[in-house]
Amino acid sequence: MDLGVTGRVYVITGGSRGLGFAAARALVDDGASVVVVSRSEQAVDAAVARLGDAAAGLAADLADPRTPANAIEVATARFGQVDGGLISVGGPPGGSVLTTTDQQWQAAFDSVFLGSVRMARALCEAIAPEPTGWAGSLAWVLSSSALEVLPGLTTSNGLRPGLAMLVKDLADEVGPLGIRVNGLLPGRIATDRIMELDRATGDEAASRARTEAGIPLGRYGRPEEFGRVAAFLMSPAASYLTGGLIRVDGGSMRSL
Repeated sequence: MDLGVTGRVYVITGGSRGLGFAAARALVDDGASVVVVSRSEQAVDAAVARLGDAAAGLAADLADPRTPANAIEVATARFGQVDGGLISVGGPPGGSVLTTTDQQWQAAFDSVFLGSVRMARALCEAIAPEPTGWAGSLAWVLSSSALEVLPGLTTSNGLRPGLAMLVKDLADEVGPLGIRVNGLLPGRIATDRIMELDRATGDEAASRARTEAGIPLGRYGRPEEFGRVAAFLMSPAASYLTGGLIRVDGGSMRSL
C-alpha cells in the first residue's frame, strides 16, 4: 500500500531506537524523510546511518524547552518543510504513589508531559495550514496506562491519561487547519524498554511468559508491527482519522 508520504518530512522524537525508530524506518521505507531526535548523540548518529540519506538527526532532550524549535530548524534546513511528527518519550522510572518523590514527579512531568506538549505545539505551528484539505499529521506514543493502571509505573499512570485527553483537545483545535492528531497505545512490544521491565522482576523469562498468557495473540508485538501502524496513522492514507486512540496491543487491553 502506498501511504502517500513520498516527499513529506516528519520529526520523530525518541527516534533512535524502539518504537520511534520503527516508525522512522517505516516512513523512510515508504518515501518520507525524517529528523530523528534523541538524547544520545551516539544513538542518533547510529540511527541516521541505518536510515540513510532520507534522515537527519538531533541529539537533544525533550525536557529542554529549546528542543522543539531546534528540531524544526533541522527539518526545514535539511528538507525544506515539516509535515508532521511522532512524539515518543522514554518511559519514566518505576515506582509507587507513596514512594515516588516530588523530584521524580517533576522530572517525569517535564519530559513526558510538558516536553511533548511543547513539541506538539511547535509541529502544529510549522505545518502549513490547509483548511480545504490534508495539511499534516502528528501522533503521540502513549501507553496502555492511558486507559488502565500498570502496576509499579505510577508516574506513567498519572501522566499518560492527561496526554490522551490532550490528543482529543488538540485534534479539535487544529482540525480546521487540516492537521490531524492521534494517539497510539502500544501494549507489550518487544523493545529494550520492555525487556528492562521484565529483567527487573528477577526472572525475565517467567515475567514474559506470564504477560504473554494474558495477550489474546499469545506473544509480544514486534517493533516493526507498531512502526507500520504509526506510519499509516501519520500518512495521507489515514486522512479521515483524527482525535483517536489506536491500540497496538495484540488485544491485551480489556477496557472498551
